[in-house]
Amino acid sequence: MPPIGFVQLLDPSEHFRPESKYKDYNADKRTKKDKSEFRQFEENLQTERVAETYRLMHTKQTLSFVKEKIDKWGKLDHSEMTILDAVFMLDSLIDASDPDTDLPNSVHAFQTAERIRAKYPGDDWFHLVGLIHDLGKVLALWGEPQYCVVGDTSPVGCAFQKSVVFHQFFKENPDSLDPVLNTEYGIYKPNCGLENIFLSWGHDEYMYQVLTKNGCKIPKQGLAMVRYHSFYPWHSGGDYYHLCSEEDFKSLEWVQKFNEFDLYSKSDALPDIPALTSYYQGLIDKYCPGQLKW
Repeated sequence: MPPIGFVQLLDPSEHFRPESKYKDYNADKRTKKDKSEFRQFEENLQTERVAETYRLMHTKQTLSFVKEKIDKWGKLDHSEMTILDAVFMLDSLIDASDPDTDLPNSVHAFQTAERIRAKYPGDDWFHLVGLIHDLGKVLALWGEPQYCVVGDTSPVGCAFQKSVVFHQFFKENPDSLDPVLNTEYGIYKPNCGLENIFLSWGHDEYMYQVLTKNGCKIPKQGLAMVRYHSFYPWHSGGDYYHLCSEEDFKSLEWVQKFNEFDLYSKSDALPDIPALTSYYQGLIDKYCPGQLKW
C-alpha cells in the first residue's frame, strides 16, 4: 500500500497509443454494434469472468460488508493525487464485470467524455463527469477485489429485486435469509431518499465521496451521475422507486441521460488521448484542482 503523498505519474504520450497497443480494436466487429447488442450478459466478450464477478459480488456484499467498506475508504486517507493521475492509473485496469469491452478503463473514460462533448459542447462540467465517472475503480489497483469495485450496484438492507443482473446468486447471500433485510423496505422507510440507503459498495460511491469531501465544484446533477451510474436496477430497470424521494426522480433524468454516453461509447473509435489531455486538464483545474485526498 503506497503512503500518503504517493503519486504515480504517467506520460500519456507513452501510455495511450491506439496505433500500437490497441491496433485491432477498431475492427468492424468491435465498433459497429447495434444498441440491442449491449449488456448481453450471456453472450459477450468474457462471459465466465463476468458471471464469476457477479457471483462473488452477490454472495459477499451484505449490509455489514458495505458498512465496513464505507468506514475503511470513506476516510480518504489512502493517498493523494490529481484527477489526471487517477485517469492514467486506469490504463492498468480492465473491468471484469463489463460484457461490452475489454479495453482499459482509462480509454473508456475518454470515449465517454468525448461522446458527451460532441453532443453538449457548451456543458464543460458534463464532459468532465464523463472523464471521471469510473475513477473510483482505482480501488482495484489498491488491493480491493473487483467484486466490490466494479459492476452494477443495488441496495443492501432490503430485499434483492429480480431486476438485478445475475439475481440467482443472491440465494447464497446471508442477508437473503434475514427476516428483516429480506423485506421490501428492510431497514428503510418509504420514500426515504437514495442518499439514505446503502448501495452495494463500489467505485460509484467511493468516487462520489472523493469529489464531495475534496470540495470539487461539479453541479449536483453531475454528482448524481457519478454516484448512481451503475445503479442499473433503478435507472434502467425501473425498480426501487419506493425508496426514492422527489429529488431522486429529478436526478434520475440526468443519470439516464448520462447512461447513453457511458454505455454506448464503448464501441466508439479510440480517441487521440495525448491530443485531448490539455483540454481535460483545463476542466480539472476549473472543477477539481490540485491534489485530492483518496
